[in-house]
Amino acid sequence: MSAETVAQRYARAIFDLGVEGGNLPALVDDFRRLAELYQQSPELDKVMGSPLVPEEVRVATMNELADKVGVSPVAKNALGVISRRRRVFALPAIAADLDRLSDEKSGIARVTVISAERLPDSYRERLVEELSSMTGKKVLLEQKLDPELLAGVVVRIGDRVIDGSARTRLSELRQQLLGS
Repeated sequence: MSAETVAQRYARAIFDLGVEGGNLPALVDDFRRLAELYQQSPELDKVMGSPLVPEEVRVATMNELADKVGVSPVAKNALGVISRRRRVFALPAIAADLDRLSDEKSGIARVTVISAERLPDSYRERLVEELSSMTGKKVLLEQKLDPELLAGVVVRIGDRVIDGSARTRLSELRQQLLGS
């Protein structure tokens, strides 16, 4: 089973627990920290993925990690279930899905803007306003730089891409001219 499929199921269950218990932001933060630690440790990945490691050792290892990070009892219990079912490989995807579900509930859209140079603050503010009105959500903008872009911006909202880069516009113009 793929990490994405596993993640969707577990993230939804953890999300529901967080909403029901009124501690969703804390759970999202707990799983974000657990996923970061898991990704930083190739050894942990090997131990959790090995069929030779007994269930008790897997669960104890993840409980120790949970105690080290200081996660809530709900997160620790969920992590125990994930460990017992040999689904720890999906922890980063679970954290990402949980983040996405939390954002949806809060009416937040995370947007990535890629440009050749840092955008002026006035342009960023206008872009946030436009994207907020377009999505109907509060926009959290993250900017990434790509010096290979000649000019313009590429905007990513979830799985949607709005490509306003000069490269794409020139390519479209070229296609129009060649197609005539």
